[in-house]
Amino acid sequence: MAWTPQRVSPMPATPPVALVTGSARRIGATIARRLHAEGYDLALHYRGAAAEMQALAIELESTRPGSVLTVQADLSEFDRLPELVAQTVGRFGRMDALVNNASSFQPTPVGTTTPQQWDALFASNARAPFFLAQAAAPHLKATRGAIVNLVDIYAERPLAGHSVYCMAKAALLMATKSLALELAPDVRVNAVAPGAILWAENETSESKQQAMLARTPLARTGTPEEIAEAVHWLLRDATYVTGQVIRVDGGRMLAG
Repeated sequence: MAWTPQRVSPMPATPPVALVTGSARRIGATIARRLHAEGYDLALHYRGAAAEMQALAIELESTRPGSVLTVQADLSEFDRLPELVAQTVGRFGRMDALVNNASSFQPTPVGTTTPQQWDALFASNARAPFFLAQAAAPHLKATRGAIVNLVDIYAERPLAGHSVYCMAKAALLMATKSLALELAPDVRVNAVAPGAILWAENETSESKQQAMLARTPLARTGTPEEIAEAVHWLLRDATYVTGQVIRVDGGRMLAG
């Protein structure tokens, strides 16, 4: 019997709904724009960037009124995590996707690291994504939805002076694989690991930037749009992919 390729299922009559954390600016805002352009209704989380969040919401609402809910929360406050999911479902009546994009990044050289730094880095990079996934799981099972976590190539290859950040992202990478196993077959869980996409806002050293690009086979920085494309593919089209980490790094993991 000849094999025929499976068609991707059509978009549901009701727009699919995604909750995107850390979506007011940078990569998160680009992910939001891409998903919105693909027909998703969005619950957009932010912590402190209220002006940027308002501008993005106005931009998206101008093309499709009623398609955006903005939700403010400090993800280190545990009670706010199930509340974000409840607000999303309360507004749109369903939930098809969770994108754990929110992250914090700061150096923690050994010998100077404090428990407060540990708690802050693990709260945003590991604890919040896990408990958001736990709260979202029943709703995602109902829609056979998906989760995408934004990890980092430093989850697998350490960055000097940033041990706690690397450990937190490594925890999120393992959470991706563990949740994929536990939530199967109804919910797919994958991750995207960006390489050099946007420089850290406190990274101004031209020599460091050039040294990083010298270790990138494609010899350029990536773009937020390329990360958003990977996220969209994992949410919508990668119907037989779960528990995987897609490295969007220009080949940098190959070169060390």
